[in-house]
Formats: sequence, C-alpha cells, structure tokens
Amino acid sequence: MSGRGLIVSAPRSGAGKTVITLALLAALRRRGIAVRAAKIGPDYIDPGFHAAATGAAGLNLDSWAMRPALLDALAAEAAAGAEILVVEGVMGLFDGVAGSPGRCGTTADLAARFQLPVLLVLDVAGQSQSAAAVLRGFATHDPAVRIAGVILNRVGSERHRALVSDAITALSTPLPIPILGSVPRTAALALPERHLGLVQAGEHDDLALWLDRLAALAERHLDLDAVIASAMPLASTAAPPMTALPPPGQRIGLACDQAFSFVYPHILNGWRRAGAAIVTFSPLADEPPPDDCDICWLPGGYPELHAGALADASRFRAGLARFAQTRPVHGECGGYMVLGQGLTDADGTRHAMTGLLGHATSFAHRKLQLGYREARLRIDSPIGSAGSIVRGHEFHYATLTSPGDDAPLADLTDGQGGPLGASGGRRDRVTGTFFHAIAQA
Repeated sequence: MSGRGLIVSAPRSGAGKTVITLALLAALRRRGIAVRAAKIGPDYIDPGFHAAATGAAGLNLDSWAMRPALLDALAAEAAAGAEILVVEGVMGLFDGVAGSPGRCGTTADLAARFQLPVLLVLDVAGQSQSAAAVLRGFATHDPAVRIAGVILNRVGSERHRALVSDAITALSTPLPIPILGSVPRTAALALPERHLGLVQAGEHDDLALWLDRLAALAERHLDLDAVIASAMPLASTAAPPMTALPPPGQRIGLACDQAFSFVYPHILNGWRRAGAAIVTFSPLADEPPPDDCDICWLPGGYPELHAGALADASRFRAGLARFAQTRPVHGECGGYMVLGQGLTDADGTRHAMTGLLGHATSFAHRKLQLGYREARLRIDSPIGSAGSIVRGHEFHYATLTSPGDDAPLADLTDGQGGPLGASGGRRDRVTGTFFHAIAQA
C-alpha cells in the first residue's frame, strides 16, 4: 500500500469526532495534500461530508460486516490514491458487538489490523484533571492499539486547558502522549441533525463556507504538522479489488434523490468494477425507472419526509409497476417502505405508496430498530442467491403497521447470532426488506 493513515476516535459517541475529522480533512486539503477519508461502521451520512471536505469519494470499513480480504482491498484502494488516509471511528474506540477477535465492528479492530495510530478526541467539558485518567485507561486497555496523540475538545477557557494539559503531560504510562490540539467550546460549528443523524451534506447550501471555517479552526487550534507526522503506513497484506455484493444486473436503475440516498460507495464501485452500469433517476421528480435497465434498486433514505410527493408521483408509480412486470425491483429500508401499500407520516397522515408489496409502514408510531443483521436469503434475489448469507444492518424508526401476506425474503439474526425471525417480503419479481446489505459473508 502507498500512502499513510491515521484514525480519529473518542471514548464515546458525541465527543466531536465528526467535526474534528472534517476540520482536519479540510485543513489538509487546503495545504494541497491529497487526502482521503473512510468511516468505520455502517454510516451513510458521514462519508458524504468526508467527500465534500476532501473532493474524493468516501468509503466505509466495517470489521463485522466485511470479510478481512474485503477490508484489505478497500483500505488498499483508498490508501493508494492518497498521501494521507484519515479514518473516522464509530462510537467509542472499543465499542462494538461481542464477536470473534478482530471482527467486532470496533474502531480498535481496524487500528490493530492496519496498525494505524489513533488520535483520541477527548471531550473535556465538565471535567479537568480526570481527563488524564480517561486517557490513561484508553492508552493501556489494548496493547495492539496505539494512542499517538490526543485532541482536547470543548475547552472552556485557558485555565481549563492548562489544568487538563498539565495532568496529561504528567502521564508516563505506557508512554507520554502528546496533546495535538485544544479546540474551544462553541456551538457555532455544530451541524443540524434529524432522526437518522446529521442532515445530509447535499442539503447544505453553505457547506463549502462551513468547511472553510472548520479548516481555519484546525489551523488555529491543531498542531497540523504533528498530526501529519503521526500518520503511519497501513500494515496489511495487499489484496486485489473485490466486490462486496455481485451486481444484480448489467444496467441498474438506481433511485437517487433526497428521499433515496443511502447507498454505500463500496457497493456501487464494486458493481461498476464488475462491468455494470448504474443509471440514476429521481422518484421525487416523478421519473420512472429507466426502461433500458434490467433491474430497479430503491435504496434507503427519507421517504417519510417526502411521502406526499411520492404519493403524487404518478409517472414514477406507474412506471415502476410496468417495470416490475418483467424485471426485478428491490427496496432497502426506505425503498421497502415505498414498495408497500401505504406510509403514515409523522403527522399521522396516510399516503398511498406503490402497492407492489402487501405491507404498510408508519413513521407516526416510531420504534428504533438499530443493529447489525445477518440475513440468510430464502430465494434468489438482487442481494444474493438462495441460501447465501449477507451481512448488513438496520437503522430506522418506522414500524410495520400491517405485515401483509407476502412470503418473507430472508431469515435474520442479530450481531451476536440471536435469531430475529423472518424478514422482508417477496412477490413475483419484487423484493424488499428493512435490512441494508453491506457485504456477502
């Protein structure tokens, strides 16, 4: 592998990893450094911000869902095109699921696999010298994970910074850990959120300006030279490019707009590498699936925010029904909701959907469904052949208000192998499920 890399992590979610990562990416790009970014874990939104900050496509790395050879191939691909690869962690550094060593979905899994240094973002709001104890614990918890530096976030004052810094500087176990930045407490750089995380990058008219402000923040408050020097070559066996999921067709009609936006870059790249063409269309613009395609894919997104517009999109609905008479149609999560009979929005209004499957969903009656999933497919489908196993995840608040009478698509287990029962639906050439596919097991 060419290029060097580092990981930005934290003791917990909400510590400021994303803002610090984006600030670092924007500042490195401003210096003229060829920088790429990756996100650990199942996340559609952060890679969009990474791409905006770097000018290069983002990607996901997931030690639970992806086979080791696929991880190596994706990391090699990213590192080969960059002077520095910045990898944003998921949750806390050691947070994941109980699994076999190295396949727990944790940031630590990848830090150890690729021997990448970790920059630990410490949110020091509400504490001072205790931050040193937190750092000591993280630095000594796993000898295969090396904390190369710490960035203090949400520092309240110069006195606050000095108290934290002096306590950390006094640490000598296992080795002194340098402080590579101190970022003041401010709400001005926060991004708006909605029920599945940050509002997506493409929905911000002032994103370029916001990234410029983040670059200036990094230049002012981070030791960029020391951060750059901390990056190390990725340690891994070189792997040829791999396809996470086989392409479901030669010409794939992909719904793509603000209602349908959750598609993993590594899946699309793998399909293209295998020779498939991807043709996008917009249901919100009342566009039907392209007639020259041999499959239609409705990804996840936010159909619950656009249910009225989708119900009124008569050309899309009629065109999708015609398409499904002769060719496969598959929906993931939000796409699955649109394939059903109806979708009830947050205000309790029911909107008719395409009716190609028999279920109905509601966003008015919310229940969080979140976690890794392993699916054993019951039939040949766009995400794999009958009997094959695909790993992925669920993340949605919508509920099934009517299950319908379609045959199920797959049998699911959770990240620890616990059975979750039958899932999804299939009718003729139409399939769908709340499950998001990441890679074949």
